[in-house]
Amino acid sequence: MISKYNSERAAFWEMNAEKFSRSIFSKSYHELLCHYYRFLVPPGLRILEIGCGEGDLLHSLRPIRGIGIDFSAKMVRKASCRYPDLEFICADAHSVDVNEQFDIIILSDILNDCEDVQELLMNIRKNCHDQTRIIINYFNNAWRIPLTLARRLKLARPILEQNWLAPQDIKNLLSLSGFEEISNKSFVALPVKIPFLANFLNRFVVHVFPFNLFALTNFSISRPVPEKKKTEELTVSVIIAARNEAGHIEELLARIPPLGRKTEVIFVEGGSSDNTPEAIEQAIHIRPAGNISLYRQQGKGKGDAVRLGFEKATGDILLILDADMTVRPEDLPRFVQAITDGKGEFINGVRLVYPMQDEAMRFFNILGNKFFSFAFSWLLNQQIKDTLCGTKVMWRKDYEVLAKNRYYFGDFDPFGDFDLIFGAAKMNLKIIDLPIRYQARRYGKTNISRWRNGWTLLKMVLFASRKIKFI
Repeated sequence: MISKYNSERAAFWEMNAEKFSRSIFSKSYHELLCHYYRFLVPPGLRILEIGCGEGDLLHSLRPIRGIGIDFSAKMVRKASCRYPDLEFICADAHSVDVNEQFDIIILSDILNDCEDVQELLMNIRKNCHDQTRIIINYFNNAWRIPLTLARRLKLARPILEQNWLAPQDIKNLLSLSGFEEISNKSFVALPVKIPFLANFLNRFVVHVFPFNLFALTNFSISRPVPEKKKTEELTVSVIIAARNEAGHIEELLARIPPLGRKTEVIFVEGGSSDNTPEAIEQAIHIRPAGNISLYRQQGKGKGDAVRLGFEKATGDILLILDADMTVRPEDLPRFVQAITDGKGEFINGVRLVYPMQDEAMRFFNILGNKFFSFAFSWLLNQQIKDTLCGTKVMWRKDYEVLAKNRYYFGDFDPFGDFDLIFGAAKMNLKIIDLPIRYQARRYGKTNISRWRNGWTLLKMVLFASRKIKFI
C-alpha cells in the first residue's frame, strides 16, 4: 500500500509526466545516464529498476529479464506500451515484493525523492543473490541551487522537496541495510548539449580534482554483505606459469600447502631454454596422486599462459603463483581465506608494504610500481597498491564472466595482470589488496625488462584511461 507521502508524489508526477519528458535538461541528462549505465551493466542480465519512469533506461540495458517499478500509474502505462518485452509494476518500492533475485538493481535518481531510504534498501535485499550489484545515482548537493534555477526557467522537470544526500550518507545507509559500497564515481559536468564543450567537460574534466566535486550526479556501486564460505568445502586451482624455472620446481611443490577440499596445481610451461619441462614431468611422476598437470604454452607472454591455465582449471577458486617463489607458497592460505571470508572478490597481492629482501626489487622498479599504483587506483576507483604482483585470486565463476566480456578490452596485456584487474573492475568486483613479504629470486634471471615493460605499462595507462575513465 502506498503511503500518503508517496501517493502525493505519485499524483504530482502523474500531473507533470509530460513536462518531465519534454524538458531540454532532462532529455540530455537522461541520455548521459543511459550512456554511463551501459558502461557499467553488460547486456543479457536480470535487472530490476526502482523508479523506472517511462522505462527508457531499463530498455537501453538490453536485459534478459527486466522489471521496472514505479508508483506513477501513468508512467507505468506508458512504459508498458513502449517496451512490451519488459515488465512494469505500479507499486511502492518500500514494500513491493517481486519474489525474484536479480543480477543488477538500479535506483536512478530515486533516493533523493523517496520517503525512507533505509526501508527501501532493506526491502530490496531479498531480491539479491551473492553476486548482485546495486547501482545508485543521486544528485550532488552542490547542484541544489543550479537545479532550482533550471526548474524555474522550465529547463528541468519540476519536483517536490528532495532528500539531499552526501556520498557518506549513502555509504552509511547502505551499510545499515546490509550492503557494502565497492566504489563511488562522479559523472556529468554539463547536462546540456553544447557542441564540443559538453563532451570535453563530461568525458574528461569531470574526473579530475577539484572539478569532480562539482559533478551533477554521483554513482554508488555496492554489493550485499557476503556470508562466509567454508574453505574445506571448496576446491582450489593454483596456476603456475613457468619459464626457465627448473631450479624452483621441486621446492615449490614441496612448499605449497593443502588448500580447501582439493588442491589442483597447473603448470603452464612457456618455451624454457633450461630443463623446466623435464623438472615438472619428474615432479608429476613422483607424485602420481598430487593433482598436478603440465600444459605447453602455444602463445607468448605470461598473460597467455595464465589464460591457458585458467581454461584448464577445475577449482572453485583460481589462484596465480609465480614459479620464482618471490611470493612464499606458505602465504597462499591467507589469500584463500580472504576470498572465502568475503573480504573481496578479487584478491591482489601487494609487495610494497613490508620491507623487501635485498635485490628483491630494484629502485626504479619500486618507483614504477608506485606510479602505476596511483594511476590505476584513480582509473579504477578502487585501491590498487601493487598492480604487478604475480599472486592474484578470484572465483572461477567470476573469471568465466570476465572471459566472456574480454572483447571490451581486447588482447592488450602480455603480462596477464591488467587483463584480470581491468576485467574485475569493469565487472564491479570488490578488489582487496593483501600484503605479502616479497622474496629475492634465488635461481635464474627475471623474465622482466623493466624499461621495455615500463613503457608498455605506460601505454596501458593511456589505454585504460580511454576504456575505463574517460568514457
